[in-house]
Amino acid sequence: MLRLRSRCRSTIGRMFRSLSASLNRAASIGPYDPPARRYKRFGQGSIINWPTGNMYGERWISIGDDTMIATHVTLSAGMVPGQQMMTDPVVIIGDRCLIGRGSAIVGHYRIDIGDDVYTGMNVYITDQNHGYEDISAPIGTQDPQDDPVVVGSGSWIGSGAVVLPGARLGEHCVVAANSVVRGEFPPYSVVAGVPAKLVRLHDGADWTRPES
Repeated sequence: MLRLRSRCRSTIGRMFRSLSASLNRAASIGPYDPPARRYKRFGQGSIINWPTGNMYGERWISIGDDTMIATHVTLSAGMVPGQQMMTDPVVIIGDRCLIGRGSAIVGHYRIDIGDDVYTGMNVYITDQNHGYEDISAPIGTQDPQDDPVVVGSGSWIGSGAVVLPGARLGEHCVVAANSVVRGEFPPYSVVAGVPAKLVRLHDGADWTRPES
């Protein structure tokens, strides 16, 4: 009897897993699905996997061709309905990118992610910080400050990394997991740490380490 119950449970579990996988595939957003029309651009061969994260301001978000947005990824542009944005689009994700599960790309002015950029899970990229200069007012009520973000083509951002306003990563950069990135880094850099610092650089002939 115990073995029979175990087999029944296993069979039912297998059926539910198969059904869940089929439903997730069906609910994912492709370029010909109605939700794709909300975006500034939704490239051929691209997909936003289901379940999605929070999606806001799709009108200001451009997704290139053959790009995969994993499950539970938040994509947003702007803060309130009807907001007049200063750039169009606000968030650009290039061709053949992979945005890892649980990541968030939150744009208010301009976030430009090049082609062939891969991220690990739970990466956070934003171009806006809260103001904090007025010590008589709560930080959350002060005017925010925007600074564009650029992630160069061919770059890799490790899991848990945070890319802050004003960050500019050249092509083919590596960001180590859990790093906090601000400032400008040249192409072919490896950056790591909190705050992130340059730890390796390709000079055109070989990889080198900066002098301490």
